[in-house]
Amino acid sequence: MTEPGIHFLDARGPNGVRLYAIGDVHGRLDLLAAMHRRIMAELEQEPSSDWRIIHLGDYVDRGPDSKDVIDFLIEAKGRDTRQLMLAGNHDIGFLDFLDAPDPDGLFMHYGGIQTAQSYGVTLTGGGSWFGRAEAALRQEHAALVEAVPQSHIDFLRSLQFSATFGDFFFCHAGIRPGIPFENQSPQDLIWIRDVFHDYPGLYSKIVVHGHTPVPEAEVMANRVNVDTLAWQSGDLTALAVDGADKRILTVTGREF
Repeated sequence: MTEPGIHFLDARGPNGVRLYAIGDVHGRLDLLAAMHRRIMAELEQEPSSDWRIIHLGDYVDRGPDSKDVIDFLIEAKGRDTRQLMLAGNHDIGFLDFLDAPDPDGLFMHYGGIQTAQSYGVTLTGGGSWFGRAEAALRQEHAALVEAVPQSHIDFLRSLQFSATFGDFFFCHAGIRPGIPFENQSPQDLIWIRDVFHDYPGLYSKIVVHGHTPVPEAEVMANRVNVDTLAWQSGDLTALAVDGADKRILTVTGREF
């Protein structure tokens, strides 16, 4: 029997557990640290009996500080296991590139050059003809593999693809309509767009996601998108849920 759908306005978090879901960071350590300071200040001023901070993926690429973002998240998780980190397509793309460098893949074309720079490695794949370019990329890839600590690889490999709390389902990109939450494919959870965005019906849980940049948080009947293009706009956004109370939090920094 199909579970009844729920509208955002009626959705509730678990009793006694405050939730914070942070959108795509993309190498903006300054904004991530500012959001954490804001959340921790809230928790100190208005304590909750329990809480979770859920990071929705895409920690690397495009922005300037991917390495330091991963260090920050590893330290945060080590300090308190209520810090949860989900996988984004760029995080998996980074792992894929480290495993096998693809000059035409996500990493090389969509911000991986900045990620490599944060580890002190320049990626050019340069050269005036294919053989030289391929050789250069192999050499640069080897330097990046050497520069990335094993702790970062272990962190990226440990990322979950989804989490569920109360009436909310958290993932990076979204879900495929008509498929039960527990049967969603990792590929869809980190990549899906149009078929998810365009679905008008209600799900049994509100889907909280990022992946597709919007000028400000997009709150729909069946989903909430908190990817506000932080790496470029300077606005990092989160959804806060405390029982029936739902709020959008934003921290603002430098635009690039």
